[in-house]
Amino acid sequence: MLENLNILFNEVYKILLLLIPVLVSVAMIVWLDRRVWAFVQKRRGPNVVGPFGLFQSLADALKYIFKEIIIPASSNKIIFILAPIVTMTLALVSWAVIPFSETYVLADINVGILYLFAVSSLGVYGIIMGGWASNSKYPFLGAIRSAAQMVSYEVSIGVIIINVLLCVGSLNLKDIVLAQQDLWFIIPLFPMFVIFFISALAETNRPPFDLPEAEAELVAGYQTEYSGMMYAMFWLGEYANILLMCSMGSILFLGGWLSPINIYPFTLVPAPLWLIFKILLLFILFSLVKAIVPRYRYDQLMKLGWKIFLPFSLIWLILTSSYLFYFNLLPVN
Repeated sequence: MLENLNILFNEVYKILLLLIPVLVSVAMIVWLDRRVWAFVQKRRGPNVVGPFGLFQSLADALKYIFKEIIIPASSNKIIFILAPIVTMTLALVSWAVIPFSETYVLADINVGILYLFAVSSLGVYGIIMGGWASNSKYPFLGAIRSAAQMVSYEVSIGVIIINVLLCVGSLNLKDIVLAQQDLWFIIPLFPMFVIFFISALAETNRPPFDLPEAEAELVAGYQTEYSGMMYAMFWLGEYANILLMCSMGSILFLGGWLSPINIYPFTLVPAPLWLIFKILLLFILFSLVKAIVPRYRYDQLMKLGWKIFLPFSLIWLILTSSYLFYFNLLPVN
């Protein structure tokens, strides 16, 4: 009995050791997001609450905690409450398989990339549930847009991942990172990295693909009827998902925790710090896109996904597999 309790406490400790930094990171990247927008638009950004405005995210979180939660009388109350919980939970459980080094990963499963792909695909259900349960026109339109948006980019992401898996021969995320010790996949698969990055913007509802929550047409889209901590849970899930997509991009194309240069003093930097640095680099690119690129129209996103990304990624898949087969480079496991 005591041994079972020790195992349980050990697992809980590992989970908290992963989730607490992720939740703290979400608050910090909101600050970073605002600072990047301010830099691009030549304004100050958060700079009053705490040094350099670092406590602004904490102040916003306290505001959400103490604000009243209002549930529309005509809504489906159970699904209305479940929607932000589903969104936040799916965004957090995905981190279980992210390897921060060769030894530190919460769940080292053989089908890690498949697990990530499946869980990230389920994230759209929280948005659809929230939009439908609100029993309001604008949230419902945002939910419909989210469903259409998902089918536009999800297939392309799947084909992109197959390109990487052909080069590795394994669905394990640690194996994908270790296969890049000599050459990061961003070099031979650079077009796939670009498509993955753009698809990740759509996956996380970031501009120019923030159609489900477009304030210009839909007030706040699927979040219109939410307030207080329920609104904050959507916000938390969205930013945790953004960090997750940045970590996926780092692992699939940027060598994960691997150092860019295997010489002194770069080899002294702890492996997790390299992964965190690459995640931050990709996140800054996310922020720059939001500050620079105007929003796409609904039909433009559908055209981009089905008529450009999908055919191109399929053609690149054929080229990759043909090259590996011709030079006898296909991995054998």
